[in-house]
Amino acid sequence: MFPTPIQQAARPTQWLYRIALPVALVIWLLPLIAVALTSIRGPADILAANYWGVPTQWHAAVNYASIFHDTPLARYLVNSALIAIPATAGAVALSCLSGFALGVYRFRWNLPVFFLFVGGNFVPFQILMVPVRALSLRLGLYDSVLGLVLFHVAFQSGFCTFFMRNFILELPRELIEAARMDGATEFDVFRKVVLPLVQPAVAAVSVLVFTFVWNDYFWATVLIEGDHAMPVTAGLKALNGQWVAQWQLVAAGSIVAALPPVFIFFLKQKHFIAGLTMGATKG
Repeated sequence: MFPTPIQQAARPTQWLYRIALPVALVIWLLPLIAVALTSIRGPADILAANYWGVPTQWHAAVNYASIFHDTPLARYLVNSALIAIPATAGAVALSCLSGFALGVYRFRWNLPVFFLFVGGNFVPFQILMVPVRALSLRLGLYDSVLGLVLFHVAFQSGFCTFFMRNFILELPRELIEAARMDGATEFDVFRKVVLPLVQPAVAAVSVLVFTFVWNDYFWATVLIEGDHAMPVTAGLKALNGQWVAQWQLVAAGSIVAALPPVFIFFLKQKHFIAGLTMGATKG
C-alpha cells in the first residue's frame, strides 16, 4: 500500500534516486537562482541580456537600498502585514471554534455542515471574482485593507475548519467527558482541554494560511486599486520604471517579499512538522 523506503529498494533504484534528486532540485531552484542573480546585477547586465553569467556590475547594496528609498515597497510590506496577520488570526480562531463544534458535538446536521465547509474548497476562486467585487462595493469595503482581511478570513475558514475538525475528532473523548464531570463549562473544555492539545495543529494551519494570504496576488489585484492598501505581491509591478524596465529592482523586491513567510516557516518548523504528522503513527 505504501511505497518501499528507498533504503530497502533495489540497488539500481537507489542509484537512480541519488542521481535524479539533485537534478530535480537544481531544476526547481533555477528560477530562484535567476531572480537572486538579477537582484544584484546592474542595469547594463540587464540590457545586455546577461541573465545567467557572472554579473559585470555588482549592485546588491544599491538595488536593495533603492527599493526602500525610491519605491513604496516599505508601505506595501506594512500593508501585507496588516492583511496577513489579522486574516490568519481570524481564520484560525473561527476554525478552532467550528472545528470544536463539528468534532465534539453529535447533532443531526453535523456531516452536511462539515461537507459544506469542505465543498467550498473545491469552488474555483476565479468564478467568484465578479460577485465578490460587487459585494465589496455594496458594503463599502472595496479598495480597503479591511475588505481584503474579511475576504481572506471567509475564504480560508473552510480549509482551516476541515483541518482543525479532523485533529479535534482524534482527541480522546474521555478527556472531554472527564472535564465535564468536573463541572467545566463547554468554553472551559474548549479553552483548557482541547486547545492546548491541538497547539501543533494550530501552528501548522497558521503557517499555511499566513503563507497563502501573504503570497496572494489574484485577490489583491481584484479588490485593491490604490497604493494605500496594496499588498507587496501586487505592488511589485510599481517597482518597474515607467519607461525603462528595472528588473533588478523587481527581483530585489521579490526576494524581500518572500522573506517573511520563509522566516515564519523556519520559526515554527518544529510545530509545523508536528502538526502535519500528528496521528500518523500509533504507540
